[in-house]
Amino acid sequence: MKEFVIALVGSMLLFASCSQDDCMVIDDPVVDDPQGYNMLLIGNSFFKPYAENLDSLAINAGFLDHTSTRITRGGENGRPINFWNDSSTQEHQDIKAALDQGGVDIFGMTAGHDLEDRTEGHRAWIDYALQSNPDISVFIAIPQIDFPAYWDSLAQINEFNSIHEFYDFAVNNIVHDSMVDQLRIEFPNTNIFTIPTGWSSKNIAQMKLDGQLSDDIDYFGPIETSLFTDDKGHQGQIIRETGSLLWLSSIYGVDLSTHDYDTGFNTDLHAVAKEIVDNHDPEYRK
Repeated sequence: MKEFVIALVGSMLLFASCSQDDCMVIDDPVVDDPQGYNMLLIGNSFFKPYAENLDSLAINAGFLDHTSTRITRGGENGRPINFWNDSSTQEHQDIKAALDQGGVDIFGMTAGHDLEDRTEGHRAWIDYALQSNPDISVFIAIPQIDFPAYWDSLAQINEFNSIHEFYDFAVNNIVHDSMVDQLRIEFPNTNIFTIPTGWSSKNIAQMKLDGQLSDDIDYFGPIETSLFTDDKGHQGQIIRETGSLLWLSSIYGVDLSTHDYDTGFNTDLHAVAKEIVDNHDPEYRK
């Protein structure tokens, strides 16, 4: 089988102290500048667009202190286990340097893994991260299944009725059961959650097939006007925008039903991303 892989709302407390002559109301100040996270994000080309877009989305949503260190390499080289094993590379040293500085709030990685030990790379990096960042949270981004032109065939070969069932299995049985649950046993005091990024590709593609997109979008072609840019399934902008909103809501808890960011598309991508968030197993949310 092919492998893949807050909103800090300001609260206002209202106190009233009334006397015979007057009533004084004291409001705690509303937080206009909610705290952003310092993030370390490592992955490949199915991870990179969302990590990049998150910077502007977080700032747009008011998290002005948001910062990220992004380290990416293509294909299998962007998996945690490859970053870990390639200890002589600059990327390996850069990841360690970012962690050694401390103060990393969230460490995000792709779900890509080796078949023999699915948690090896994630386990190694989490163990290292905790040395200087004991309160760090970790998320695993679960990418789409690649080669979208062959999704139906891939599902059948792997004995699933649809790509929906195939990806659902990848999310719940492979990543959640075989990876996250095991990592939570090894790191019981660390918050480990997932972002099922691949649902963005699958759901937008299904909307295209069902004629539900409000934009003129091709299946393959230029990034600006297509679902995918190549046979491998690198995502076009409409999917990238949807997945980035999914990341924003998953990490910062932004309510996408009231979020007014302009995606550049007529299709309500906020609603698509919100549905994915709402359907994601609460046990694996942040």
